[in-house]
Amino acid sequence: MQKKGEQMRILKGNPVSPGLALASIYIYKAFKADVHESYFPAGQEEEHFLKFKDAIEMAEKELNEIVTSMSAESPDKAKIFTAHTEILLDEEIEEGVREMIYESHAMPDYAVDEVFSEFAKLLEKAKDPLIAARAADLRDVRNRVLRILKGEKENNLSSLRENCIVVAHDLLPSDTATMDRQRVMGIITEVGGATSHTAILARGYKIPAVLGVKDATEILNNGDNVILDALKGTVLVEPDKDTIEVYRQKLVEYIQEERQTSEYLDRIPLVASGERYSVGLNIGGTEPEEGFKYVDYVGLFRTEFLYMGSEYMPTEEEQFQAYRKVLANAMGNPVTLRTLDIGGDKTLKYMALPKEDNPFLGNRALRLCLQHMDMFRTQLRAALRASAFGNLQIMFPMVGTMDDIRAANKVVAEVKAELRAEGIAFDERVKVGIMIEIPSIALISDQAVKEVDFGSVGTNDLTQYLHAVDRMNPAITDYYHSMSPAMFRVLGKVFEEYNKAGKEISVCGELAGDHMAALVMFGLGLRKFSMNASNIARVKRTLSLFTLEEAKEIAKKVLNLATQAEVIEFVKGEIEKKN
Repeated sequence: MQKKGEQMRILKGNPVSPGLALASIYIYKAFKADVHESYFPAGQEEEHFLKFKDAIEMAEKELNEIVTSMSAESPDKAKIFTAHTEILLDEEIEEGVREMIYESHAMPDYAVDEVFSEFAKLLEKAKDPLIAARAADLRDVRNRVLRILKGEKENNLSSLRENCIVVAHDLLPSDTATMDRQRVMGIITEVGGATSHTAILARGYKIPAVLGVKDATEILNNGDNVILDALKGTVLVEPDKDTIEVYRQKLVEYIQEERQTSEYLDRIPLVASGERYSVGLNIGGTEPEEGFKYVDYVGLFRTEFLYMGSEYMPTEEEQFQAYRKVLANAMGNPVTLRTLDIGGDKTLKYMALPKEDNPFLGNRALRLCLQHMDMFRTQLRAALRASAFGNLQIMFPMVGTMDDIRAANKVVAEVKAELRAEGIAFDERVKVGIMIEIPSIALISDQAVKEVDFGSVGTNDLTQYLHAVDRMNPAITDYYHSMSPAMFRVLGKVFEEYNKAGKEISVCGELAGDHMAALVMFGLGLRKFSMNASNIARVKRTLSLFTLEEAKEIAKKVLNLATQAEVIEFVKGEIEKKN
């Protein structure tokens, strides 16, 4: 462990969510149970059973504390842990553990693992998905009891006791979505890039984040004081007083700059020559957001977080109520609902997905939905029912061919027919569109546009597939060129075909929220930009500096540059001339 007063060390990574933070480190390592078949000598039964009972008592205390802390702000999450308490105190489970300890002389951890796992397997076989989903709860409770028996403290991001900078190998989307945002001052991970879900959520929550910091969980220790510079991508470990003072001043200046930019938040989105464009919001939940007040539409509603935040497959009614709630939050503005996008780095604890060598190129998103038709139809029924209560659009992700479009449209038509037959109301004119994130569909935009109502470019995956680079691999971050001339040439073709056909085209990927890229894309013909709330003001500020003709000229020059570095240098220079 590093001693106080030692020379300051500097670690480097990818700055993916801008900001500065000064706080102590909290190492997050999810507990993994390592249990082996083991027994004790006869005569020690009572001693080992009491160890089990003590662990149950400690687990109940932990769960009660979580429920109490969550009840006010997150009652839905609190209910999950209340259910865990009920499982923990289940008499049949206790009797099963008692029997293994007293009759088989099994060690408590082995007995707990066996009994909980047996019950979980039984539940998984249930035909009712609500009952089957309880298996995940059983395993969560099992892990809690095993952790206590192993003498390890709880490592949890949902109820932190003090402000900290979280350090982890990686954070699952569910980890980030459930973290205590009031306490997390910054995020450091060993893997991940600018378009990983940790990065996207961090930007949405305005939490400074530096990802791809090699061996961060080994180099850093709980309680280390650090400065997280998510503008440069550096982590300063145990900084001296002078460095702390310098960064405190930088933080003041950064806050002042952000305040000046924030003045553009509620301005009408206009370029200098008066042309109007639309700003949309990307959301990943059903709760009201401040950003709803400053946008024209919701360009991306990520429905997978509804599934990932649940302990079981959400029912049609639950989804319908959630979608209806989002429409109400949007205050009459259009909402683009993306159908379930699971796979890649997103999994469901209650749905077994096969292990794949290349999951981002595998069975995910629309491909997965078309193979799990009951799940797909349930979501479409809920979405169509919700369309009767607001301006809802349905969008399919991971579309690669015309066959994909036709297959998805066929299911929509069938579900509409079902609802009509049942006398259930929905918007007959609901728009159906696609995400353009696979180069194959981008290159035949002239064909695709004929069979959809709108298109929306997912630039994160489009960049990944266009450049053949895994966006989650920190070792090849330098190859992930979202602002390459090749990327802008493909985008230019897509915008041109949709504009020519008179169909809506937007960008909902991270590139829409990049003020430099937004300027180029405006010049290429894009008029709809959907982004995280944290990027709205800066995009508006930058676009307000340029006329339409100036933006067109910048875009024209960008298409004739050779590298991403040249593009960034050129566009950055044009913006600096205006400031």
